[in-house]
Amino acid sequence: MKTVVIGMSGGVDSSVAAILLKKAGYNVIGLFMRNWDSTINNDFLGNPNLNNNICPQEQDYNDALAVCQKIGIPLHRVDFVKEYWDFVFTYFLDELKKGRTPNPDVMCNKYIKFDLFVKKAKELKADYIATGHYARLIDGKLAKAVDKNKDQSYFLAYVNKDVFKDVLFPLGEIEKPEVRKIATEYGLVTAKKKDSTGICFIGERNFTKFLENYLPNMPGDIVNIDTGEKMGRHIGLMYYTIGQRRGLNVGGTKDRLFVVKKDLEKNILYVAIGDDNKYLYSNSAVIEDFNYLTDERPSICNCKFRYRQNDIPVKVEYLENKTLKLHYNKAKAVTPGQFCVLYDGDICLGGGIIKEVM
Repeated sequence: MKTVVIGMSGGVDSSVAAILLKKAGYNVIGLFMRNWDSTINNDFLGNPNLNNNICPQEQDYNDALAVCQKIGIPLHRVDFVKEYWDFVFTYFLDELKKGRTPNPDVMCNKYIKFDLFVKKAKELKADYIATGHYARLIDGKLAKAVDKNKDQSYFLAYVNKDVFKDVLFPLGEIEKPEVRKIATEYGLVTAKKKDSTGICFIGERNFTKFLENYLPNMPGDIVNIDTGEKMGRHIGLMYYTIGQRRGLNVGGTKDRLFVVKKDLEKNILYVAIGDDNKYLYSNSAVIEDFNYLTDERPSICNCKFRYRQNDIPVKVEYLENKTLKLHYNKAKAVTPGQFCVLYDGDICLGGGIIKEVM
């Protein structure tokens, strides 16, 4: 009997993934990762699914333990707090300092879930590792899940491709409503639990208050990029992203304003009127530090510049040093620092970080 170590997050997806693995005849071992010290900066937003006397991370552990006991598998616990800080959170802060919009979930998958977790699983004599991600492996290649609305291949495109040979994605072939149904049939405490949101492993926070613990606020002017008119004051460039419309707090106008540019040197947040404004759109982008998942180098394929975005047809120039230049027809709010993933149909070709847009 083959042994599978599955990452148990305390959510419904990993819970059902564990059930499916056990039904398939594997020897299943659960592993819960503690990646953030929840006792610091305890400013969580209210969550009706949680006991307010217990921090969300401990509640997640308790839920994972309850599920494992219910379905009859052991649960181990591992601490990656230092490593998460070094490889994920430091990157997150550094990108914000540069005025970019980082994606910590992508880095968490690369350095924690599909590196340190894998090493720990091997110590537990795992033949395979598994997670509750919605993704598939087709002929050893990362691919989109059957449930396109929940597909998470976007977040997995930065993982070392050699890792996937020992990975199982039990949820890749089923859809979310079926997952909820299975959890309910087994009477799991996670059956109706809300899906996690917020920063990976840090959870739902008051984002402004949370970042104040690590980066100084530097308020500045909000300026209309078309007219040069001062529209108001921002609370710090790190709190805004390209294409953002809500939370600008600009009074005296009924126009729909969108963030279109951040000037770090002058500490100016530029906005434009209307979602058809030319400053919101680009026709090409440079992608750096691209992680190739296949040997294919198609000149024409599709890409996603953000999660759950519809595929965008692109022409690809392959440059040196794992750098690509993509050409496309008028894409909206392509954002430096975010992650770009290439696809050939359902097959994920890899991903990299958006360096600049033109």
